[in-house]
Amino acid sequence: MILTESQIAEFKDLGFLKIGRIMSVSQADELRERMFSVIEGRAENKPESVTNLTGQEENVVVQIVNIWEADDLFREHIYNAQICQIAAELMDTDTVRVWHDQVQYKPPKIGGPTTWHQDHPYWPVIQPADLVSAWVALEDATVQNGCMSMVAHSHKWGPHKGGTIGTDENYLPTPDMSLVPPGTKIDVVPCEVKKGEVMFHHCLTWHGGPPNRSDRGRPAIAVHYMPGHVRYVPEGSTHLVEHNIEVKPGEILKGKHFPTVWENGHVAAH
Repeated sequence: MILTESQIAEFKDLGFLKIGRIMSVSQADELRERMFSVIEGRAENKPESVTNLTGQEENVVVQIVNIWEADDLFREHIYNAQICQIAAELMDTDTVRVWHDQVQYKPPKIGGPTTWHQDHPYWPVIQPADLVSAWVALEDATVQNGCMSMVAHSHKWGPHKGGTIGTDENYLPTPDMSLVPPGTKIDVVPCEVKKGEVMFHHCLTWHGGPPNRSDRGRPAIAVHYMPGHVRYVPEGSTHLVEHNIEVKPGEILKGKHFPTVWENGHVAAH
């Protein structure tokens, strides 16, 4: 075990857990430079997609999906032994697979906000909602440059209207309170993460962040890990990576695009 019982209990209660340093500053710097190589089209291979989530020039959030398919260093990252073991412990599973990864980069001065949302409702082709995400900062993520905030305990409240929570002018969540347990306090927790540190969150935890108007960029890599029992369950809506799924509806989701990274106490062969 890497985690203590109290850390696992904290994650189960709050829906997120900051672990601390998982790689050196130089390793994070190298991943950040590889990220820029992919964004600028200099990498040997291509990811699933590279887009500006906002579609605005003055509020830019660059999203890369499955950068691990474009760059060997990011491919190694999804197999990080500490991260994979922690994911296994948080999900209480012997088998961990990758659903997909996601880089989000908020450039200096013009970085856009992260609207309040839950992850799993945006993944309508997989069940159950038992995934965790490992969010690694590739530069210090602070309130000033648009770090994430989490709403404590919100993973216990179920899906919220397709995942979208709503955001006010101060970038605080504006949920439909009829979908929240009566008497619930919306407890927003800013989560600053230093370069090379990792934070985990549950796929139903509400999270969001302000724009980046600072002089420093906010690059981060999130890997969405799923326990071995997650299945392909298409329900009408689609997903960006669904075309990579090779199993039949109802079957365990696995295959070359959804690699097994942890199995029976060890990093899987790759």
